[in-house]
Amino acid sequence: MGSKDLLEDFVKEALVAGQGKDDIAVALADAGWSETEIHDAVDSWTGAEPGMPPVPHPRPYVSARDAILYGLLFISLAVLCWHINQLGFGIIDHLVEDVADRTRGSSYLRWSIAVLVPFLPLFLVLDRRIYRQTREDPGQRRSLVRRWFASITLLLAVLALLGDFSASVYAALSGELTLRFILKALLVAITGLLVLGYYRGEIND
Repeated sequence: MGSKDLLEDFVKEALVAGQGKDDIAVALADAGWSETEIHDAVDSWTGAEPGMPPVPHPRPYVSARDAILYGLLFISLAVLCWHINQLGFGIIDHLVEDVADRTRGSSYLRWSIAVLVPFLPLFLVLDRRIYRQTREDPGQRRSLVRRWFASITLLLAVLALLGDFSASVYAALSGELTLRFILKALLVAITGLLVLGYYRGEIND
């Protein structure tokens, strides 16, 4: 039994014995438990009513189905972001000529389009399915898998924005801040901000 389970069992038994939550919190603090641990354990149960044992509050859960569903959503979103940027870079290269850079051909553009054709519908279908499921059953928003994938996605989006900003500062200091570079940096920034907006509020649900 882990320390969290041990703590929650103690709180339940104390509530059954008629102890108040404040008294339980004081006893746990005296025993050396942290404020966060005490808060989480005490809030895991409602107070015991006459003839009714303490009722557990809803808790986060893990399921294999969610791992597949949110894993596919995460992968499809990552693929979309990468290839949308690649396609955007190609369009920018075509519209903004640079005689010093003619190394990129059109084959990678065709590959990005080919990848987007299956992955964009996949992402939209998964997104719609998850939205419908969480609307019909709000309890599914407590999925730990969902929160983990959201956290990883937000981390990668923030890192992409920081890298984009750092590259822009370096280009400015080096005198290489061309129109083509600015447009590409803006595309990366917009993509990162859209991802942040898409996962807004996921962590605190």
